[in-house]
Amino acid sequence: MIEVIPLKYGVAFKKAFGKKEIFTSFVKDVIGVKIKIDEVHQEYEYKERIGKVAIKYDLFAEDKDNRIIIEVQQLKEGDFFDRFMYYHIISMAEQVSNYIDYRFTRNVYTIVVLTSVPRDKSIKFSMGIADMDVKDEEGKKQDIYKHKLIFLEPRLVNKKTPEPVKKWLELIKDSLDGTLDEEWSKIKEFKKIVEEIKVDKISPEELARIKDEAAWEKVKKSEFEKGKEEGIQEGIQKGIQEG
Repeated sequence: MIEVIPLKYGVAFKKAFGKKEIFTSFVKDVIGVKIKIDEVHQEYEYKERIGKVAIKYDLFAEDKDNRIIIEVQQLKEGDFFDRFMYYHIISMAEQVSNYIDYRFTRNVYTIVVLTSVPRDKSIKFSMGIADMDVKDEEGKKQDIYKHKLIFLEPRLVNKKTPEPVKKWLELIKDSLDGTLDEEWSKIKEFKKIVEEIKVDKISPEELARIKDEAAWEKVKKSEFEKGKEEGIQEGIQKGIQEG
């Protein structure tokens, strides 16, 4: 077994998937589009704020036709779906430069990787796609909009998961306990990922950020459990009173 930093941590995920070759390979398997990019940006934000809430994208890249965003989240929060729809829409709206031309010059693909199973069971799929295309009366797509918001849940990989995506999700899932099977390092397209997230390849600065991230997730989990317990106790008391 190979000791690695789990890909549930943004630092490790961005370190590996922020490499141009890995990024483009992952994107091609997820959306079926081959992209040509010069650079993958981490913690990317637009020069001018769009909307009332400033946002940063974990990983961001674009070519002349496509704008690609990859986000990784460990714990699903209450505003999960709305927040990433907002991210997706902002990346579309930013392209409209004036009131004369409303044209979107690039297709926007937002890929969200969730590395824990939501407690509320609101996600029951390994891959879910919000497709914005127009359909006619018979349900046939008109190929007007290519924009897609895609959610991936590695822990819920199943026999219906598309094969090109399945291998990536299985790799991410296998890393979540801090170890990877030796076989991953023998697969050409995954060898670089394994090398990037090996424990002995993580710098002291990166390790410090990972510890901060882990501590923050622990606090959020603790607060959730506290709120859940308080809700249960409140329900019990109300039930007693009504009884």
